[in-house]
Amino acid sequence: MSDFVFNIAKGEVKNFCKLAAANDALVYVPIEATGIEADSTLKDYDDLSALLAGSSNEQTTLGRKTVTSATITVDDTNDRVDIDIADQTWAASAGNAVSAVLICYDGDTTSGTDANITPLTDHAFVVTPDGTDITLVVAAAGFFRAS
Repeated sequence: MSDFVFNIAKGEVKNFCKLAAANDALVYVPIEATGIEADSTLKDYDDLSALLAGSSNEQTTLGRKTVTSATITVDDTNDRVDIDIADQTWAASAGNAVSAVLICYDGDTTSGTDANITPLTDHAFVVTPDGTDITLVVAAAGFFRAS
């Protein structure tokens, strides 16, 4: 599960995860350990461009991963919605240490910019690339739960 939901995405994550547009996707964005801002600061950013203009740095050697499908489960028994996406692997990892991965929504992967990417959730992901494959394992219950 996420460590926090960005303020801009509260109440909207399920709608974003429907991935209803022609060229939309969820995007994993690794964030470097050095310079990362406090959660209380990060959660106030409304788009990825503004977040990366702060002191937090994207770990660009690993690069972003896109997800084009999500599983949304409405659980009436437990009065909640769970959203799951696939685990992601970065092969032959390299670059600076990572402390978090953001899951963002990109409404148009063909022509949008970081200013059009909405950060949804932040997940602690502390790893130092060392040439081996790195896999981010999404929790069995999914990456997001609303209840």
